[in-house]
Amino acid sequence: MPFVTVHMWEGRSVAQKRALVAAITQAMVDHAGARPDALHVAISEYPLENWGRAGVLGIDMSHASAATNDEEDRA
Repeated sequence: MPFVTVHMWEGRSVAQKRALVAAITQAMVDHAGARPDALHVAISEYPLENWGRAGVLGIDMSHASAATNDEEDRA
C-alpha cells in the first residue's frame, strides 16, 4: 500500500487537488509500479502563519515572492 503525502500552503481549489491526486497516482503507476486501487494520497495544507521558509513565516513574505519561490522549487 503506497502512501504519498503532500505538504503545501493552503489555497488550492478542489479542482486543483483532484488534478494533483490524479497526476501523482499516474506517476506512481508509471514510475513505481503501484496499483492505483492500492495507492493513497494525503494532502496536508498549512496556513501561511504556520509555515516558515528561510527563517521567515509565510505571512511575512510578499505573496509574489512566495509564489516565485514555490515555482522555483518545482523546476
